[in-house]
Amino acid sequence: MKKSVLTRYRVMAYVTGVLLVLLTLGMIGKYLLEMDGAEGFTSVVSIAHGWLYVLYLVFAFDLGSKAKWRFGKLAWVLLAGTIPTAAFFVERRVSREVEPLIEDDEAVPAGV
Repeated sequence: MKKSVLTRYRVMAYVTGVLLVLLTLGMIGKYLLEMDGAEGFTSVVSIAHGWLYVLYLVFAFDLGSKAKWRFGKLAWVLLAGTIPTAAFFVERRVSREVEPLIEDDEAVPAGV
């Protein structure tokens, strides 16, 4: 497996995780604290999270298929982008597990 497969997944896991935490904070501000401006904030963040979550799903599925994960593990990784802060913990665990599967790029001669 190429390192870029893991890198794409890691980036999207962090982006999705941060947006979901921001969305959660926005919802607390909107519904519990009734803050001014929270409605616009949550609207923008929810749209961004929704679209970027789709990319997260694609990259996580790609990683899982190349790592030959069983369905249950793949489902948990895919759902991690919907649970606030779960993406951070799952990403760390997945990265440690997948790093030994990464092929060295040094075997390719320079200039090719």
